[in-house]
Amino acid sequence: MAFIYILSDYGKLSKENETLLFFQDDGTKTILFPFKTEQLVLMGNISITGGAFRLIHKYKIPITFLSSNGKFNSKLVYEEPKNIILRQRQFNVISNKQKSLEIAGSIVLGKIKNQIAFLQRVKRKSNNLQVQKSISISIEQMKQKIQSISTATDIDQLRGLEGAAARLYFSVLKYNITPDWAIFKSRSRNPPKSNVNAVLSFLYTLLMYRVSSAIESQGLDTMAGILHVINYGRSSLVFDLMEEFRTPIADSICCSLFNLKKLKEDDFEQKVFSEKDENYPIKNYCDEEENKDNISFSVESEKGVLLTKNGLKKVVKSFEEKMDTQIFYEPLQKKISYQRIMIEQAKLYKRVILGEENKYQPYYFK
Repeated sequence: MAFIYILSDYGKLSKENETLLFFQDDGTKTILFPFKTEQLVLMGNISITGGAFRLIHKYKIPITFLSSNGKFNSKLVYEEPKNIILRQRQFNVISNKQKSLEIAGSIVLGKIKNQIAFLQRVKRKSNNLQVQKSISISIEQMKQKIQSISTATDIDQLRGLEGAAARLYFSVLKYNITPDWAIFKSRSRNPPKSNVNAVLSFLYTLLMYRVSSAIESQGLDTMAGILHVINYGRSSLVFDLMEEFRTPIADSICCSLFNLKKLKEDDFEQKVFSEKDENYPIKNYCDEEENKDNISFSVESEKGVLLTKNGLKKVVKSFEEKMDTQIFYEPLQKKISYQRIMIEQAKLYKRVILGEENKYQPYYFK
């Protein structure tokens, strides 16, 4: 079963017998087989005929809708979780201060440890003593945040530790990006202010819906998170469980795309966006959960750097290759794909919620 990406400005998805046909605006036709499709990801102004929708519904294929610049807009799913007992357990755990604090602490611990492991790799590769020193300082300060996790008395404190560690991490991530034209001074979003930020934002979007699919496969309520604040329409649990995967998947792909020269300068474009523009980077909860500095989104127009269509294709290709990569997964004592690891982590979280496991153990990047 494949994740199918369709990038088009004015394409049309239609039906012919038991197949889907996608027509580009130039008349180019691509045949898609529903029985081989796990999920559709549509990027841009793509119309879907009624017949195509019925066929997609018949095979219960989820659709993720992204804008032409790669921002998450919405997702079509077919069923809410039916296991009301599991959902009730999720909210019982959220209401249990001690248990929720333990789970949130594990999530923060996993994220920071993975960030440190990545920075240690960067430090080992560098021949610049000043760079090594800067990274070492950030790592030591991040380790101090880890030590404070066990003494946190509420989840707000854990959020503060996670945010502080993230700022330290991003302050030295630039040392692992070699091209002179690749710009990364700090994390920015909505819209991204540099080419590196454009890639990170898009990768986090891809990661978000992939983690969401893993959670949904276990019948868990994607909105019943712990570390991230519960709010109307927000997939808080998705943001919780994607934290441990941000660095080993998204950040590592981003650096490789630049360092291996897979991305070029002309894979990016600078735009001035107006809120009236349909391609304006729409505020979504993925941005909100990253927004540690209370950046205002209420502007009439703003400059941003975005990936071109060709650049988006390159990032998607690298993301899918990463998801299929086989790596050693300690709990199963064998190599499995990152996609499978996400599902196994969702299974573990479910067992913790049901009381079958005492502790949530995040995936650790080595």
